[in-house]
Amino acid sequence: MDQPPPVTQPADGTTAKRRRRDKRSRGNGRETAASPSPRLRDVLFKDLRPSDLPRNFHQDLKRLYRFYLDDERRAQLAAMGRIRRTFKLLGWLLKSLLAKLSPGRRLALFASLVLCFLGKVRFDLPDGDVLRVNFRLAAFLILLLVFMLELMEKVAARDEIEVARQVQLALLPRTHPQPGGWSLWSFMQPANDVGADLVDYIDLPGGRLGVVLGDVAGKGLGAALLTAKLQATLRALSLDGRSLSDLGAQLNSILHRDGIDNRFATMFYVEVDPATGRLRYLNAGHNPPFVLRATGTETLEASAIPLGMMEGTAYKEGDLRLQPGDALIVYSDGLTEARNAADEEFGADRLRALLPRLRGLGAEQAVRLVIGEVTSFLGGERPHDDLSLVVLVHPGGAPASAAGVPPPPIVPPPLARG
Repeated sequence: MDQPPPVTQPADGTTAKRRRRDKRSRGNGRETAASPSPRLRDVLFKDLRPSDLPRNFHQDLKRLYRFYLDDERRAQLAAMGRIRRTFKLLGWLLKSLLAKLSPGRRLALFASLVLCFLGKVRFDLPDGDVLRVNFRLAAFLILLLVFMLELMEKVAARDEIEVARQVQLALLPRTHPQPGGWSLWSFMQPANDVGADLVDYIDLPGGRLGVVLGDVAGKGLGAALLTAKLQATLRALSLDGRSLSDLGAQLNSILHRDGIDNRFATMFYVEVDPATGRLRYLNAGHNPPFVLRATGTETLEASAIPLGMMEGTAYKEGDLRLQPGDALIVYSDGLTEARNAADEEFGADRLRALLPRLRGLGAEQAVRLVIGEVTSFLGGERPHDDLSLVVLVHPGGAPASAAGVPPPPIVPPPLARG
């Protein structure tokens, strides 16, 4: 019988190296491929665009200024001289920063600042020796610990917020219905990962369509949860065919009963009958929408205060008829209050001056024109509030596809850089 050829054994050094490499690749006994650890250079410069650094740094400073100082403090600083303003600004920023930390981290941060101020200290010992201590290293380590703890919680919260964001996006309309020759389009861009604006379409009996744009006070998860509650409640109540006055009263009662302090919602809700061109609407403390006609522009003023503010508030149903070529423009305050680098607001007057350019356009083209003007006005600045827009046009043409038109993608806000 033929013998198999002898296996050539590598040198001892090569065998030991291979064994160590195989052991590292297996990890804790798992047969998995080794994933190379990224180099420090790759970590530092990942997704870095040097041309964006000055603008991003400037935007981050403005966000810090607005986050840690309220409107009253900012107004007081604007009235001070340069030297006094500098010292007041540093003091108020420090106090606001400490107030936002937990008690333990607050003391740790304050201790690190004290140690950093002390720097190198010399102690004369009884035996004549001299002990020199550099407290700045301890200050750096304490500051690094506080930073790591805050970053750990931020990353954990970001994962939860991302789930909430996906849920909120799933609740938004997937198509823009185009009933009976009418043109409808909307846009919603949250300022943060989750938004507090509500844009929704509701199919109603008799071929009618409900369209709502709401704005819940505040930001973050709390406002987003109240937005979802408002959407679910409106969808349940609007199918009864009741008057919009009763609808507003019941929505207000539910939000006031189940809401929390200082949380309320403005809302503009309209029901469209495409067969007759008649619209009935409810404006609960919302920005007055514009009605663009061939002869001029009208506004639909609010009939009462926002929902959830006060028990027993009475709301009034409005009636409107759009002729072929007329358009209804509904927007949130995030559009008119968008601020550029010079801290100027886009404003309702600038929006009103833009309206004549919308005549003859479909709803999609009108939305894209307005959003394009706002984006150009911002000039790269990040919106500080949710930005929403709904346009309804009665073109009087042939009926569009009943399946609706796929909406444009919602633009996610840029991640905070820190």
